Amino acid sequence: MRIVIVGEGMVELSRAEGDLWRLSHGGDTLNTAIHLARMGRHVRYVTALGEDAFSAGLLRDWAVEGIDTSLIQRDPSRMPGLYAIATDANGERSFAYWRGESAARRTLSLPGADAVMAAAEQADLLLFSLITMAILDDEGRDRLIALAGRVRARGGRVAFDGNYRPRLFRDQQEAQHLCRRAIAVCDIGLPTLEDEAMLNGATSAAEVQAHWQGLGAREVVVKLGAEGCLLGGVGVVPPHERLSPRDTSGAGDAFNAGYLGARLDGASPEEAAVRGHMLAGWTVMRSGAIPVRDEALAALQA
Repeated sequence: MRIVIVGEGMVELSRAEGDLWRLSHGGDTLNTAIHLARMGRHVRYVTALGEDAFSAGLLRDWAVEGIDTSLIQRDPSRMPGLYAIATDANGERSFAYWRGESAARRTLSLPGADAVMAAAEQADLLLFSLITMAILDDEGRDRLIALAGRVRARGGRVAFDGNYRPRLFRDQQEAQHLCRRAIAVCDIGLPTLEDEAMLNGATSAAEVQAHWQGLGAREVVVKLGAEGCLLGGVGVVPPHERLSPRDTSGAGDAFNAGYLGARLDGASPEEAAVRGHMLAGWTVMRSGAIPVRDEALAALQA
């Protein structure tokens, strides 16, 4: 299965011991890409980086994780975005971003974008998020929606995560418009109730599911955090156990990877949700959006 994921991978700062900060990498779609690559999937990541040392380090680290970086373009005039994570006593996270002029914003409008699009069109699964839509310029947004249409026309599937970060948009109306455009071209919708409450005033998972299906999404999984997720025709699928998270960064991204990987294997939506919960559970009990691989992860993927 050929998986193509479009988005932005950034330099990540997370608190280490005392006054020290740990340097790593992260980003919603990148997190999902790494989890899928760790499963042995062929994942091609589509983004843009600079020609600087930080960009070189990101490329090296992503390749080590197993990601195919051949579709990543380089923009000598820009650098990667940066974000810092802070977590409270309950493991809930907050973010600070420096990404307004990141190279990723020009991912689909750089000179090499035509070749990238032609290769991405061959995907069996294309994944992007509302954050992807937010950081692209207008040309890139149009090209991404068109790419999704061509992937579906070839028989591939398109997955869309409704990650909503208000600061990335001019206003709420812009975010709503872009989200509707993306939902209309997706096969698998991956909204989160918390995001939908902020973006559209949703008050229940059933309302979110109906909204996304009404806009064209064929399979909708509404993520409910610690409560699990809502599946159409099944109901709420809870996690296998209650946890006291250390760091919830990347939990939804890990769920996406577990769910999509299982669906590519032919698992039912309910079975896929269980696998998604298990990978998300492993992630939240460790620090960072992409924790270091360990024996527990190996056992989970066996």
